Order: sequence, then structure tokens, then C-alpha cells
Amino acid sequence: MVSNASEAPVIGLTTYSEPAKFAVWDTEATLLHRVYAECVVAAGGIPVLLPPVSTAYEQLVARVDGLVLTGGADVDPGRYGQQPHPSTYIRPERDAFETGLFAAARALGKPVLGVCRGLQVINVALGGTLSQHLPESLGSAAHQPARATFGTNTVALKTGTRVAAILGAETKVRCYHHQGIDRLGDGLIATGHAADGVIEAAELPDGFVLGVQWHPEQDIDDVRLFAALVNATGEGR
Repeated sequence: MVSNASEAPVIGLTTYSEPAKFAVWDTEATLLHRVYAECVVAAGGIPVLLPPVSTAYEQLVARVDGLVLTGGADVDPGRYGQQPHPSTYIRPERDAFETGLFAAARALGKPVLGVCRGLQVINVALGGTLSQHLPESLGSAAHQPARATFGTNTVALKTGTRVAAILGAETKVRCYHHQGIDRLGDGLIATGHAADGVIEAAELPDGFVLGVQWHPEQDIDDVRLFAALVNATGEGR
């Protein structure tokens, strides 16, 4: 971790654009679960929220040292040539924004961590596809047990990969997703699996591009993934 605040890298966090109520207001807002920012701070970084209202992707990415593609709604299936399942819930403006940021981050060599939806954005951006409703294809709701309720799973991590170097051979995770990777995007390697075979982690072999299907921000006492992102910023600074 970075110990000196004056040297702390700036980490961009993508956000939602959603109707919200706060104080006396009922309005459209750009927002994000606070725990993401807390995890970045605990890992030694400075969090900056990135609202999905701009197309200045390269300028935005140039001003941060690392990028977190956060969780949220489903990726539009039209981006991978499918019609939406009845359960699919999309936010096309986030898809365009985050895909643009991801492309800019790769072009500029900035490290990227994808969380849940973030992994799916990475996969689709690289030409992969998604399974749109895991409870239907698996016959189980283990990855999303109930509305607004995180499940707990064990993920086996592939030896010799970046994620295994960070977390070890196995890790217990908090998960909340009804979709997952079907066909891997170009260059991505599946590096973590749940017991039912669902891909829970994937990464590119070069640079720091790592996505996890679970929600590491839900455990503020274990910020190893965020710390790895913060430390990876030093490779390109």
C-alpha cells in the first residue's frame, strides 16, 4: 500500500445515474455505494467518482492512476448479439461510458479492476458473451439468493495467476449476480471458478486487467484486490 498521502494514487470509480431521494430532493443523481470509496481509501488510494455523463474517455482516464469498473445493472445483450432475457435490466449509458473508459485505460496502460458488472463489461468489450440468467441455466439461485441479499460462495483460483497471487488458492466471497461469463472475450483467461463452474475471475495476461464476479467491496476488512490495483498504478506512473 501507499503510505504517504501526498503520493497516493487517484482511483476512478464508475457510478450509477439513477432516480434518488435525499434530503428534500427526489431527482436524478449520480451515485455509488459508499463502501467502494472506503475500500480505495483503506487500500491507500484517493477515490474519485466518475459519472456516466461524458464521452471524454481519454481525458478522464488520463487524470486517474487506476480504474474500478463497479457493479450495477446488466450489460445490454445487444452488445454481444443477443435479445434480452425477461430478467435482464440494462443501463445503456453506463455500457457506453464504461466501455469507452476501459478502451482508454488499455490504450494508456492504466490498471483496471472490474467488480461484478465490471467483469462483464470487460468481457463483452473484448468480444465475449454472457449467460443472461444463471438461476435458469444452473437451476440454482446460489449467486443471488434473494433481492438485495448477498450470497456466500467459495471460489477456487488458478495457480500462477495474478488473482491467486493476491488471494491464494481459494477465497470465500460475497456475491450478488444473476448473469455470468459464457464465452470469454479475446485474450481473457478464466482464473477463478465457483463449485458450479461459473467463472468468478478472469484476467488479461499482460498488464493489470482483472475482473471478479463477486463483490470485494462488501468486506472492508479485506481490501487486497483494491490494494493490488493501487500498487499496480506504480507500474505506469
